[in-house]
Amino acid sequence: MAGVLFRPLTPNWGMQKRWADGRLMKSVASEFIKPNDRLDSFERLEIYNRQYWFRVLDCLYDDYPGLRAVVGERKFMKLATAYLSRYPSNSYTLRDLGNRLEQFLRQEPHWSAPREELALDMARFEWAQVVAFDGPSKPPISPDEILDTPPSKLQLSLQPYLSLLELNFAVDDFLIAVKKQEADVLRGEASNAKGGGPKQGMPRKRIRFPRQEKVYLAVHRHDNVLYYKRLELGEYKILTSLDRGVTVEEACIEGVTASKKENIDWSEQIRDWFNSWSSLGWFCHRS
Repeated sequence: MAGVLFRPLTPNWGMQKRWADGRLMKSVASEFIKPNDRLDSFERLEIYNRQYWFRVLDCLYDDYPGLRAVVGERKFMKLATAYLSRYPSNSYTLRDLGNRLEQFLRQEPHWSAPREELALDMARFEWAQVVAFDGPSKPPISPDEILDTPPSKLQLSLQPYLSLLELNFAVDDFLIAVKKQEADVLRGEASNAKGGGPKQGMPRKRIRFPRQEKVYLAVHRHDNVLYYKRLELGEYKILTSLDRGVTVEEACIEGVTASKKENIDWSEQIRDWFNSWSSLGWFCHRS
């Protein structure tokens, strides 16, 4: 037929590369994995590969119960799969799996639609708990060390495990309700198992999503226990200013200026705040 070009039936470059990569992987796998009577070396390696994938999905699932409640169980698994495909683990520990989840939700907000802002707040809050649980710490500064330096010269650093969050939703109260419901479900399942068979339980109540409101949180640990603490605007401003590297005097001025509280003895209030923060071990020397 005139005008028809016939091409040889050879794979394109992409197909050749995938085929070569596959042969290379099988060759490498055979060097350190023995085949058995049912699977070759590469097939045995693939089983481990699938198990690892499900393992990282399970870890992300366990670390983010609040985000699951915001977007829904099915959508969360799609979100987690997309996230791990774009940002696979870059750490030796599974603890760090969510270290780029906030970035991902900002880049691809459709995964958390129609509650993008709530999902972002929850992801930040739950990641802060991971950091607080086993993040590094430095030797705390004693109250005497603070008193011995004039506020105009004193600079303080905050513990690396402490996270200060400015949020648009009361995700702390919401997460407490979510975890309480999950605990009730687990107790119910244990009770059913002990009784020898499933029982008709009450349907799970839907937890009301929090309304939009400005919330300031400190997420930290104390005596190896995880805590999160509501902050007033003045507290938040002082702490974030200290973390920025300004002196105690400058930070206090910024906190008082930002606060909306009136008819208050600021000297006494600031002293109470610093005593509380110091007793929790939040302050450390600047590097």
